[in-house]
Order: sequence, then C-alpha cells, then structure tokens
Amino acid sequence: MSDTTDPIVRIRGLRKAFGEHVVLSGIDWDVAASQVVVVIGPSGSGKSTFLRCCNGLERPEGGRVEICGRTLVDEGVMLPEPELNRLRQEVGMVFQAFNLFPHLSVLDNITIGPRKLRGLSRADAEAAARALLEKVGLTQKADAMPASLSGGQKQRVAIARALAMQPRVMLFDEPTSALDPELVDEVLQVMKLLAADGMTMMVVTHEMGFAREVADVVLVMDGGGIIEAGPPDVIFSQPTQERTRSFLQAVLKNQ
Repeated sequence: MSDTTDPIVRIRGLRKAFGEHVVLSGIDWDVAASQVVVVIGPSGSGKSTFLRCCNGLERPEGGRVEICGRTLVDEGVMLPEPELNRLRQEVGMVFQAFNLFPHLSVLDNITIGPRKLRGLSRADAEAAARALLEKVGLTQKADAMPASLSGGQKQRVAIARALAMQPRVMLFDEPTSALDPELVDEVLQVMKLLAADGMTMMVVTHEMGFAREVADVVLVMDGGGIIEAGPPDVIFSQPTQERTRSFLQAVLKNQ
C-alpha cells in the first residue's frame, strides 16, 4: 500500500464480474499524487478492467473508488452522469486504439474538449494545443488529418488531447500494444517526460523496460487480484511469487 495519508486515488474492495466470470476479486490500493504506478501481468488478469473502473468506463459490482477527492463508485452506485463527466475531465485516459476523430485535424482533435467542456476560446485552446504538440514532438502536424499519421504519431496526439483537459491523473491502457516495434519508443519517451514533470500516472503495459525505468511501484496482477507489488528493482530482481517469476521470464525473453 502507498504510505500517503491523502492519496489521489483510493481503491477498496474493488470487485467486477462479467456474468459468471469474476474479473476483479477485491482490490485494495492507493495512488499518491505524482506517483507512477505500472500494472503488469498476463493477458486476462484484469489489468485493463481495473484501469477502466478508475474512470467509470466499467461499473464494478462491489467496492469503492475515490479519485481526485470524489467518490466515483461505492458498492455499485456510480456518480450521476453530469458529475461523472466533470470528474472525467480530471482523469485523462489513453487507449490502445488512439480513438482520434478521423474527420478533424490534429489541432481540432486536441482543442474540441477544452472548447466544448471547459469553455476556452478557440484562440486560447489552440495556443495551449500548439504548446502540447511541441511537448510531444509534433509541432509540424497541427493541420494534418489523423489518416496521414503513423501509429506512434496518432498515439502522441491522443496523449496531447488528454493533457489538453489539464487532468490530475493520467490512465494509460497498453498505449503501445497496437504500434509497430520501431514506433514504441517515441510514445514511451513522451510518457517518461510526463512522469518527470510529476504527472500522476497509472499505466497498464507489457513494456518492462519502461516499468523498470519510470515506475515508482509495480503491481503484478493475476486471476483478478494483485499478487505482488513493490519498487521495480525488487519486482524484477527479487519477486516473491512463483507466478511473477514465470510471467517475467516469459515476457523478458521476448524483449
């Protein structure tokens, strides 16, 4: 458990099932402000569902999630939709599949949220968007359409779009899994920059090098629960669980 007395994310007894299939079997965890939590584990262990329960994309049947000072869900009761939408403005999420609007330019993809939801003027939204494009190394792509971008560029635009809402927490659901291997590093470099800037991050990934370098804590999931957690140097060099050892052995031989 995090030792902070005032976590930005607090999860207690989180349970989720799809029909008879139990996906999350009772998770407790705290995330401190500016902490980078990397979640690893085999496919089907519940990692993505865990993340999606942290911004209301999945409704858990049991347990409690508090994020950014508000109760997102308590024993299956979610925030009302208007409040949920306001909370999501503080919790950015980056998906595997980019989810850019194909009919909008890069600049318009990034500015639509701040203009529609935060009430920014076009000029202010575009100035902020151009600063974010510089941050992710895509200044020259402001007027490009998504179809003309590589996968790595699309994912960097997706990160800029999430950052444009000025979130307090960023969730990343396997952000590099859909990318060709040579494009992975350009996305990871942006995420490393965010971590260095103090962004609170929860990251589901199979990129063990990123986990070793950037994580404050690594959570290992299997069977719908956290089977092991600790600093990356401990998890990768001295795991206590045989399931962790076998998973890392299988993953690391391919990286």
